[in-house]
Amino acid sequence: MVAIVGKSNAGKTTFIEKLIKELKLRNIKVCTIKHDVHGFDIDKPGKDTWRHAKAGADTVVISSPAKMAMISNVSEELTLDQLAQIVSLDTDIIITEGYKKSNKPKIEICRSERSEGLLCAPDELIALVSDMSWNIGVPVFELDDAVGVADLLESKYQFKKQTEKLVNF
Repeated sequence: MVAIVGKSNAGKTTFIEKLIKELKLRNIKVCTIKHDVHGFDIDKPGKDTWRHAKAGADTVVISSPAKMAMISNVSEELTLDQLAQIVSLDTDIIITEGYKKSNKPKIEICRSERSEGLLCAPDELIALVSDMSWNIGVPVFELDDAVGVADLLESKYQFKKQTEKLVNF
C-alpha cells in the first residue's frame, strides 16, 4: 500500500491516473482508495440498491459480470488496514489518495504553484513528485514521470503475480 499525498489541487488525481495506466501496462493489478473527509453518496435515489438501503440494509452489494460495488454503513471511519482487508482480492498494489496522517509509505506531490514546502517529513516518503528541485534523501520525479515512479514501485515491492488469491470470510 502506498499513499499519494499532497495539498489540495497539487495534481494527486492526475498523477494517480497516469500511474495506474503505467502499472496496468505492466500487468500489475491496482486498487485505489480515495479518502473523502466530506462524506459521499454513490447510490442513486429510486434505484434498487438505494431502495434496499432505505429499507434498512446495513450493506448493499451490486454485482454484474463486469464489476461489483459494495455500500456499507459504518459507525466510524475504517482504517486503511481494515479497508485493505476488504479490497485485497485480486490486487497487487493499493494506492491511496490522501491519508496523509497514515503510517503507510507515501509519495508526495508538490507543485510550485500550490506550495513551497512539503506536507510530510522526508522519513515518511519513499519518493517525491515535483516541479521543484529537492535534496531530501528520497528519489524526486517530474510531475509527469509515472514511468519512473512505476519503476521505483516495481523495484521496491517486487510484485508477485499470483494466479489465485483467497479471501477468508
